[in-house]
Parts: sequence; structure tokens; C-alpha cells
Amino acid sequence: MTKKYEIQLEISGPTAIWTRPDSGDCPVSYPAPTYSAVKGIFEAILFIQAVEIVPCKVEICAPIVYHTYNTNYGGPLRKSDQINKGASYQLLSSVLVNPCYRLYAVAQSNVKTNGRVSEKTLAWLSRTTSAPHAYQEMFNRRLKRGQNHYIPCLGWKEFTPDYVGAFRPETRVYTDFNMTLSSMLRQVFPDGLRSEARYVFDQDVDIRGGELKYHPEVDHAQ
Repeated sequence: MTKKYEIQLEISGPTAIWTRPDSGDCPVSYPAPTYSAVKGIFEAILFIQAVEIVPCKVEICAPIVYHTYNTNYGGPLRKSDQINKGASYQLLSSVLVNPCYRLYAVAQSNVKTNGRVSEKTLAWLSRTTSAPHAYQEMFNRRLKRGQNHYIPCLGWKEFTPDYVGAFRPETRVYTDFNMTLSSMLRQVFPDGLRSEARYVFDQDVDIRGGELKYHPEVDHAQ
């Protein structure tokens, strides 16, 4: 049996949005982060091309509270008349306030490198007997020291966390929360390094006792 190299962290902040693609022009958040969002949070601490992070589950550790959030967008995706007038586009969304999660994943050898591993990574692999084990050790050291590959976020980049680190003893799982999602976005780039976008969804996702277990990786239909 292949040994699993487990990693975990706790993250919280004032605001989060895990955007439901089916919510259209006024984005609404899932109650818990998507598979790809969890993967991105771990990779924000440490990213190595030769190692793939596989999210296992998330525990919801605060009541789910939605709040309206307005953004005055002034970027290039506005309508042409708005750009000509110098007007902003007001984006209305439903975000979560004061969320807190415990995230779990395993590190494994990346079989989806598509032959695009850098020379630096190849040199590192030549000095390493077990890349996932090395990742686990490095990840835990960086988490303890507060080091990041880039700043993790709670969905959108402006939603930065107020805590990222080891599990806090006072944190409790919000066991009263139960919900079934008929469909939940899993990944946008499931095919590995520098691959094309391919939208993959999980069906009938259960959250029971505040715990969401991500479906095992399969060849999902689009």
C-alpha cells in the first residue's frame, strides 16, 4: 500500500466567497471551499511541481452567515459604453462573514506534470528519495514559521485570512450544519501543469455534521 503523507491547516478571516458558477452575474458562495480552492490554499504555503496536493475534506468551524457585498469594478471586462463614460460596473455578491475552516489533504507524487517540470525541480528530485515525504516536512516547517509561497486567500484575492496555521485548541467543528449540494465545482484545471481549462463538477455533495468529504478523484464528465 502506498504511504499517504497527510497535511492539514486551519484558516479563518472576516470574509470569504467560494463562487457557485450557477449563481450568474451576482455570485453566491458555497458554504465550504471547493476542491480546487483547498488545493490552492495548501499550494500557497508550498508549491512544488513534482508533488500534487489532493484535498480530502474540510470541517466548517463557524456558523454559515451570508452578507451582501458590493464591488465597483473598473477593469477591462466592463461594457464598452461604461468604459467610454469612465463608469464602473457594480458587482453584487453574497459572501460569507467570519468563516473558519480546518482543511485536510495528502501530498503525492504528481503524475500530471505533462513533461513540464523545471530544471530546478528535476535537480531537487535527484537529491530526494521521496518527494511527497519531503513536501510534508517542508510544508509543516513553513506553516509553523508563517512562510508562504504567496498570500493565501478565502476565494477572491482581496479576502485575505486573519489566521493560517496549525489547528487552534479552542476551535470547534460546527456540527449543527448539514446540507446537500446537487452540484459543486471541483476543478478548472484537472489535467495538471499548464493544461487547458476543463470544468469538472462533483454531484450530490453531502455536508454532514459540519464535515465535507471530497469525492475521490475519478474521470469526471464535463
